[in-house]
Amino acid sequence: MTTIATASESETTAVGRELGGTLRAGDVVLLYGDLGAGKTAFVKGLAEGLGVAREEVSSPTFTLVQEYRGGRLTLYHVDLYRLDDPREVFDLGLDEIAADGVLAVEWAEKMDARLKPSGYVEVRIVHGEGDARSVTVDRAASPYSDR
Repeated sequence: MTTIATASESETTAVGRELGGTLRAGDVVLLYGDLGAGKTAFVKGLAEGLGVAREEVSSPTFTLVQEYRGGRLTLYHVDLYRLDDPREVFDLGLDEIAADGVLAVEWAEKMDARLKPSGYVEVRIVHGEGDARSVTVDRAASPYSDR
């Protein structure tokens, strides 16, 4: 587990970019953090690390799932903020959606524990004063924790 203090949105994005550069097809990134914590900024970094232009990334709050192609892997960006029933999450088919790409799930706490994949990377973002953030990346839950 690694915790990094960031002082700006661009620094939070850079942490995502570094992680994105290490991801492989089938990897799942579960993102936790309050509203405005910087989850989407982090996903913009993931996209850059995968070779997708960060300008392509927007919060999928109203569409639930965004798909970004053009990099070395497709990035599937999911936002569960508006979902309250675990059945709605199950109906998204997240277990199958990103077998050939990377899946990033904002508001992962809305997933029933039984729906979480067997291997994943947890990212917890805590909002501090101003633009300060604490970003914790835990690969212990990932089968690729040796990366």
